[in-house]
Amino acid sequence: MFKALIPAMVAIGLMVSSVQAQTTEETINYPVDGLNIVGTLSVPAGDPAPVVLLLHGFGGTRDELEIPAVKEGIYTRAARLLAEAGYASLRIDFPGSGDSGGEFADMTYSGQIATATAALAFLKADPRVDGSKIAVIGWSQGGLVASAIAGRTGIPVATALWAAVGEPEVTFATLLGADKIAAGLKTGATPLELPMPWGFSLYLKQPYFEEILTTHPLEEIVAYKGPLFVTEGLNDEAIPVGTGEKFIAAHDGPEELWIRPMDHGFNSATGVETVDEMVAATVAFFKPYL
Repeated sequence: MFKALIPAMVAIGLMVSSVQAQTTEETINYPVDGLNIVGTLSVPAGDPAPVVLLLHGFGGTRDELEIPAVKEGIYTRAARLLAEAGYASLRIDFPGSGDSGGEFADMTYSGQIATATAALAFLKADPRVDGSKIAVIGWSQGGLVASAIAGRTGIPVATALWAAVGEPEVTFATLLGADKIAAGLKTGATPLELPMPWGFSLYLKQPYFEEILTTHPLEEIVAYKGPLFVTEGLNDEAIPVGTGEKFIAAHDGPEELWIRPMDHGFNSATGVETVDEMVAATVAFFKPYL
């Protein structure tokens, strides 16, 4: 009854405002090496916007770790905050993770790099976004992948590495144990069980462990001359302190190193403050280039 009394012009104005503020999310699919890759494309209303590719970490999925205080994944929240700032985003599940095809045990860095490279091609061709302005954010192992696609393709006009793996042999010797890496180099096609600190096990085959020794993200970023935003946590239990500085030292171009007293999950276990601050800092860094 009350709504019926609102003057027509006011009602129309509210409708237009609502449409302008609306962000649509759509599940997308694209093929890579015979596997179906699944992602979530988030698009703010209006003209096609610059777009950010979000790459998840080891054992993660496209929505990423849930923040207990708000029951929202870190990448879900990042996509929403990016949309509020006027940016579209695509967050994908790597093969064997989330809803994408394949088995996690077959995961390799090279497979993830191929998947992310195909995502760049998908975004360049999609009329719903501005494919001439693509940025990439990679967290942890996703940062390893981001450094590779930035250096190899030259497509991202800006790149953010959130607590990125810079030296896989160091990071995964800490996470998995040097003995597990040695065993993994002999496991062949039989998946090796890897008990995780969080109370569950993951399984990987020999090719993954071989690529731990042959993949060098710090060298990949040397070829990338675009703007680079790097975050580092002083309390990070997975990435050695100083890795962010190594990425900055290897890079030649506009850059910013963002250091905070945060753990590998950006203090998300206790709230959203650090996550929100980091996303805002990333957006502010991207703004002149997108």
